[in-house]
Order: sequence, then C-alpha cells, then structure tokens
Amino acid sequence: MVAQSPGTRRFVRLLPVLLIGGGLLFDSLAPPNFTAVPLFVAAPLIAAPFFSLASTIRTGVASILSVIAMRISDGTSTQVVPVIEMITVLTAAVLALVINGVVRRSNEQLASARVIAETAMRAVLPTPAERIGGLQVAARYEAAQADEFVGGDLFAVADTPYGVRLVVGDVRGKGLDAVEAVAVIIGAFREAAEQERSLEGVAQRLERALAREGTRRYGLDAMEGFITAVLAEIPPGSASLRLVNRGHPEPILLHADGALEVLAPSVPAMPLGMDLGVWPDRSDEWEMPPGSTLLAFTDGLSEARDANGVFYDPAARLRGRIFPGPEELLSALTDDVRLHTGGRSTDDMALLAVSRPAEGQPPRRTTVKIVGRGDDTVRN
Repeated sequence: MVAQSPGTRRFVRLLPVLLIGGGLLFDSLAPPNFTAVPLFVAAPLIAAPFFSLASTIRTGVASILSVIAMRISDGTSTQVVPVIEMITVLTAAVLALVINGVVRRSNEQLASARVIAETAMRAVLPTPAERIGGLQVAARYEAAQADEFVGGDLFAVADTPYGVRLVVGDVRGKGLDAVEAVAVIIGAFREAAEQERSLEGVAQRLERALAREGTRRYGLDAMEGFITAVLAEIPPGSASLRLVNRGHPEPILLHADGALEVLAPSVPAMPLGMDLGVWPDRSDEWEMPPGSTLLAFTDGLSEARDANGVFYDPAARLRGRIFPGPEELLSALTDDVRLHTGGRSTDDMALLAVSRPAEGQPPRRTTVKIVGRGDDTVRN
C-alpha cells in the first residue's frame, strides 16, 4: 500500500509476526507482574498502513486470540486486568482497520490524480513518428518512480518548409499545472515551426506565447515561472544543424565512429518566460554528417545521482560507443541511468534522439540490448 524498498518491504511484512511471536515468548518467560500486551497492540497498528485490509484483519485477530489464549492458559481470563488487556488489544485491532481504510482511500485518490495527469500528458505529448523528413526519430518520457505526479518535461518534432525542427524543454513544477504549460509550449511550437523563417523567430514566438498565457492567468507564476528549452533545426539537403539554447542542458551530437560533441551555446541565454527583459536569440551551427545522431534531454538525465550523490554524465558514458539507431541509443541510456541510480530516480526525464541515416543504411533496425545490467560493455 505504501511504496517501500524491497528490504524495507520484507522487514515490515515480518514485523507484526515478530511482535506477536515475541509477545508470546515474553509472556511465557516473564514474571506474572510483567505483560506483553503492548506488543500485541502494536502488531495490527503497524500492519494497518502497509498491509491490505485482509492482512490487517488477520493480524488483529491473531493478536486478540494470542492474548485470550495466554490468559486462558494461566487461568486469569476472568480477572479484571486480563479482561482490560483483551479489550485494549481489541480496540487497537478496530482502530487498525480504520487507519487501513483511510490509507487505502488516500492511495486511491493519489493514484487517480496521477492517472489523470499522465493521461493529459500523453494527450499533449504524443510520441513522434519513427521517420520524419528523412531522419530517424526516437523519443522517451521516463517518469520518476519516486514522484507523486508527472513533471513538465516536453518534446516535439515537426517537418516544416525550413527542415525538421524540434524542441525539448522542462517546465519548472509538476502536476496538472505543468501539463498545461507543456500544452501551451507544444501548441506554440507547432504553429511557429511552420511559419517562422528562422529558429530565432520560433524561440521568440514561444516567449510571446508564454507572456500571453501569463497575462491571461494574472502572472507567470501561474504558468510555473519559466521553461528551459533547446530548439534545433536540421535543414533539408544540408549537413548542418542549428540550435537555440534557452538555459537548457547542452545537447550531444554523436558521430558514426563513436566520437561526440557537447553542443554548448556560444552565448548563454535565459530560459523562456523569465520576464527579465528581451535579448535577441542567436543560433549556433554545427555539422551533422550522415550517420550522426543528435541527442537532446532534460535535466532528469544529467542530474540523476548514484548512491554517493555523483551526477550522471551522459557525454562520458556515451563517448566511444556506437549505436545502430536512435531507439537503441535511448534504450541504452535508460538502462544505464537505472544502473547508475539503482532505480532511485527522483525527477522525470525526457529524451529525444534524431539521426541522419548514412548512405545505404536501412530505415529501421532490430532493437538490440546495448548496455547490459551488471556490466559496462557495449553490445551491437
């Protein structure tokens, strides 16, 4: 009922049994003036928030029957103090049922809220096609296991008259408010990507869309404050790549031979929606030869930590590795991040990979295991 690690789950499941068994042992060995009733009271109360209703009932019944059996065996079942002890354990068992019901209803409400948020996220963040404008595309949205609500990570890809354009961003905040902000950005991007002649113009359209929505909702705080984003453009018939980075983690360009480049902006820029003045956006240009892959991601990847608090470094982990395609690259990354964090990710993660196929490369490849659990080798 309550999320726990495997070790904690095993301990909690055994604890009521240990309390009841310990109570029986204590009562059989201790002098008559000592009582083990607190252990029998604790057993159902501990089971209540963690066990199912049936298991909580069984634990309460076992505690009550244990106390009754002890008092019958020592011939004191009709005395005042033993009767009070049995009533105390019975009261604790009933209270445990009440607690169990409250916890179950709370969990159901939380699960319902998460389903609503995830459904809304899927509606505004559809998975892009595998091939767009002659490029191979793969995208992933990995929700953090420890999160109560989905976050505001986003991605979108559009085939436009100016080439394939894409955006990856991260809204500050979580839940339905973040999903609404994602919808604003995605809608504005799809319109601007078709109409604006330059990538800088697309970024400015997103800025204006946020400003309009902030005014409508009486301030940008209602729109989660700001959004980091990176926009990319891959023109048709060209080996170039243009980027506008608005305070977002730097994308990575992976080459066919395993080399990679971290695409840092020449001039750092503020995130979208900061409302701290207007500065002209400046795009940077790189070569994106056939066989190379652009990887854009949110900080759920670059800020994932291991047990010692060490951040995940995607450039260091990917340098020298070769992947059959973008889907295999994202599979490798998600597996590797789970290994790095031990499955303890605390932030959502959006990944978008776009590959320019090399000459003769098939449009699709069979998915293979790249990063194996328990080792650091590459399998192709």
